[in-house]
Amino acid sequence: MEKYTEWKKEIEKIISQVEGKVCVNFYDLNKNNGFSINGNEKVLSASMIKLLILAELLKKASENKFSLSDTITITNFMKTEGDGVLKELNTGHHFTLKELATLMIIVSDNQATNILIDFLGMENINLLGKELGLKESFLGRKMMDTEARKNGYDNYTCADDISLLFKLIYQEKLINKEASQLMLDILLRQQQGERLQRYLPSDIKIAHKCGDLDNLENDGGIIWLGGKAYISVILTNGMPNLQCKQTIGKISKFVYDKMEE
Repeated sequence: MEKYTEWKKEIEKIISQVEGKVCVNFYDLNKNNGFSINGNEKVLSASMIKLLILAELLKKASENKFSLSDTITITNFMKTEGDGVLKELNTGHHFTLKELATLMIIVSDNQATNILIDFLGMENINLLGKELGLKESFLGRKMMDTEARKNGYDNYTCADDISLLFKLIYQEKLINKEASQLMLDILLRQQQGERLQRYLPSDIKIAHKCGDLDNLENDGGIIWLGGKAYISVILTNGMPNLQCKQTIGKISKFVYDKMEE
């Protein structure tokens, strides 16, 4: 569509003003149309890969391999640094799989994530990525595993992959209707809002997942605007974190304003 060509040009102007790499995928869920800029480029995923872990958990639960109300006891061996609350708690607490999944998404809890990776198996998570048609998404290491990073193992994705996941969730086709609805419910409670929402109204309805590393900020999700809904995925790296966040915010605000017209 002609208007998307114009939007794309405007976003490319914003991107040209920064030194780093920016990947964008926009998709209008009402019109089933959109565009991407560097959308198929493989980049470090940071915590965005947690979307795939959540999907694998719900897939196995839907196959009755276990129940989301099954519990795992937290041990000292599981301690993981970085984002999250589990690392602050005493060992011996019991958490359901659903609670661990919720913590993994809404506060990006790394310890909850690593527990779920061990529980599900890295190979199974990556196999689901292939089954879903993801091209560049791969879980190569656990969260905060600096040794694995030194040895060249890491977690990757691309803007087009993240957009596809959100499209499947919105269409209630990710695993099945129940799994998609549960994913959406958890993603709507995401507590980190300084990227896509940076310059948007504070009461915006958004279901999203973000991630960050040094000089890297990623965010992607579904934004509702009146009767409209659209997907915005913006992955940035190669510049200071604040500049990454501001760039995501600017592009997100541009798209929001255009959708509001």
